[in-house]
Amino acid sequence: MRKGFEGLYGLVRDRLSSEPLSGHLFLFCNGQRNRLKVLVWDGSGLWVCAKRLEKGRFSWPQSGDAQGKVILSHEELSLLLGGIDLTKTKHKRWYRKAPPRRTCCRMSCLVA
Repeated sequence: MRKGFEGLYGLVRDRLSSEPLSGHLFLFCNGQRNRLKVLVWDGSGLWVCAKRLEKGRFSWPQSGDAQGKVILSHEELSLLLGGIDLTKTKHKRWYRKAPPRRTCCRMSCLVA
C-alpha cells in the first residue's frame, strides 16, 4: 500500500480499465487485507483516504472478473468498512425505487 495519487490513478486506468476522473470511488486493499485506500475525484481534485485496522482483516469480496474488479453499492461499502462479511449477508426483497442514473455512486475494488 505504498501507492499514492499517481500510482492509484494508474491502477484505475490500466488494471481496472476505468476513468479515474469519473467520480466513482475506487477502493484498494493490501495483501494482508488490514489496510485500504480510497481514490475519488470530487470535481476539483483527487482524494486519497486511508484506513489501517489495528486488529483483524477486512472481509474483501471475491472478484467476478479477470481484472479483480468488484462493484459495490453504498450500503455494501458501509458494511465492508464496518467489518461485516458481505458473503454472510443477503438482500431483502422489497420495493425500491430505481435511483436516478448517476455514476458517482459506483465503487470498484481491487486488491493491490
